[in-house]
This record gives sequence, structure tokens and C-alpha cells, in this order.
Amino acid sequence: MSHDTPAAPDWRDQVFETFRRNAVRQVAYVPDAGHSRLIARAHADPDITAYPLSTEEEGIAAACGAWLGGQRAVLLMQSSGVGNCINLLSLIENCRFPLLMLVTMRGEWGEFNPWQVPMGRAVPAALSMMGLSVRRVEDPARMADEVQAGLDDAFLADQPVAILISQRLLGRKQWTR
Repeated sequence: MSHDTPAAPDWRDQVFETFRRNAVRQVAYVPDAGHSRLIARAHADPDITAYPLSTEEEGIAAACGAWLGGQRAVLLMQSSGVGNCINLLSLIENCRFPLLMLVTMRGEWGEFNPWQVPMGRAVPAALSMMGLSVRRVEDPARMADEVQAGLDDAFLADQPVAILISQRLLGRKQWTR
């Protein structure tokens, strides 16, 4: 007789279910291994339109367009792309539309690529200076609750929010040749 305890649900699945409960209908993303499970789930869901972006700042405009069209959108990206968004983030202050970004972090714990480090360090301050509420999650048990709070803050309290997903939460990336 086996007494194995069932595995806890993956935090990515919990986040996706949070999207569904909160009527997120669009998921814009720049392809990223850290978001791959969320992206796959979004593509598989007939109630959600998931679409890749050629560059991260397009996601800011996509979130604005979704809101103008009566839908909720979430932007998925990696920290290295935050710098591409800085100028377009001025739209949020001027046009007052909701924004929730989930940003997988690079340049942190266990990083093998030194080119990721400078932007990884700059992301929290850069987003904060552009007026976003910046939260950081390192504990998978907190992720779904943090996303729920971010959705509430973005779509109910009119605050742009970026949730930074720690590289420690995603796991160490390995260089392969």
C-alpha cells in the first residue's frame, strides 16, 4: 500500500486558474522558458487568446487595446525585455488603462550569463520609477495569491502592477552547448 501524498499543484497552474477566475481573455507574451507552461495553457484554452509579441513594448499597447475592446489582458515577459518597455509605459499614466505584467527574472541567483545581470538589477527600480507597483515572489505557495492581488489592483484599483518572479522560483538555468 502506497502512502504517497499527491503532489501539490504547480504554481503555474494555480496562476492560470486565477486568470480564468478573473476573466483574463488575452495573454500577450514574448516567448520565455519561465512562462512556457502558462503560455501553453493559454493557447489550449478556447476562452483565451494567447499571442506572441515581436518585442515587449508591443505588450503595453496590446493591454491598452484589450481594455479598450472590453477585455482583460496580462503581459508575460522576461526581465531582459523591461528596458524595451520604458518609453511606452508612459501610456499608462496618460491613458489610464489597467496593466498586469508577470516578469520572469534573470541576472539573479545562479545566473550563468553576465549579460543578464545589469538589467536584472535595474528592473525593480525602472518599473517603480515608471509608476508601477512592483512586487516580488520567491515562494511558489504565494504566487497565485500575489497574482490575484495584482489583478485586483490593476483592474479594480486602477494601479499598474508588475510581479517579478524570482529566478530562484524558476530554477537555475543551465548553459548547454
